[in-house]
Amino acid sequence: MPGLVLIPVVTFILALILTPISIRLARRWGLLDTPGGRRQHHDTVPRIGGIALYGSFVVAMALTRWLPAAWLPTSSDPKEAQRWLGLLVGITFVALFGLLDDRFEFGPWPQYGAQLGAAVISIVFIIFIERVNNPFGPTPIIFPPLLIWLLTIFWFMGAMNTINWLDGIDGLATTVAVIVALVLAVHMLRTGQQSVALLALALLGSALGFLVFNFPPARVFMGSVGAYFLGYALAALGLIAGARVATVLLVMGLPVLDVAWLIFWRWRHGRPLGQGDRNHLHFRLLAKGFSERQIVLGYGTFCMLFGLISLMAASTLAKVSALLALLALGAFVIWWASPRTETQPK
Repeated sequence: MPGLVLIPVVTFILALILTPISIRLARRWGLLDTPGGRRQHHDTVPRIGGIALYGSFVVAMALTRWLPAAWLPTSSDPKEAQRWLGLLVGITFVALFGLLDDRFEFGPWPQYGAQLGAAVISIVFIIFIERVNNPFGPTPIIFPPLLIWLLTIFWFMGAMNTINWLDGIDGLATTVAVIVALVLAVHMLRTGQQSVALLALALLGSALGFLVFNFPPARVFMGSVGAYFLGYALAALGLIAGARVATVLLVMGLPVLDVAWLIFWRWRHGRPLGQGDRNHLHFRLLAKGFSERQIVLGYGTFCMLFGLISLMAASTLAKVSALLALLALGAFVIWWASPRTETQPK
């Protein structure tokens, strides 16, 4: 179908066009990252490139409704339009908040509040975790309403914080987003969800176009506007794809483990959970002498490997087993990269 090819191509080209525009806007508005403190880059870099990610994706969402019907796959889900609208409202909300955060640099509590609000938006538009496959039986596990709310809030807040914290070196968060979008698109196409796959393909095109400018050495950073947009979009697509929680966790397993370790480390040492430091895994790998490109390619290889495992796994039990293997391997990598003495925040 033409739409399956046209939409990712359009978003890729739009991202290539919009990213230089976002660079000019950042310079005009003074939204620039200067070296110093935790920021170890060498030059002043514009930090609202996420505008291009958001803008190109929104155009693609519109195309999924405006293109001729013969160009688009049909949908068998009567509630797909409601979820489409929820995705649009949610990404717009988080992108606007992220842009304000890039301007005013809010503390952690306003950010947590915005993340909570975004999760509520998703629930209102029936993008939530209602059930998961049972690895030990044929019937799915269906959650009660309270647990649906708690799990969905945790899912969205976790995804947005993971992408936000991952965006510490050039191209890292964007590369991970590319791989997650690709794996979700392949999964959707393989399971007959072509109409929903259009959205994953659109995100793939947007992220690839932006990565041209964001790959190290980056000419632009995505900023909070991009990190919040990508985190929300990936979390929502993982649920719209049929609650593919295990699939997303497998692909993003290493970044998620690093976030969990970092939260534990800060709690153990009495540090505020939202306080920035250089204890993230990618910073520790930099300290061990790896280049930014090596770290990005290493993360990408790790995520792609487990993405392939998630696509090839024949059962939910196989995916759970892969998750356990990921937990062990990721924990080893984090332990190996951890300093033997405490690292102080900078």
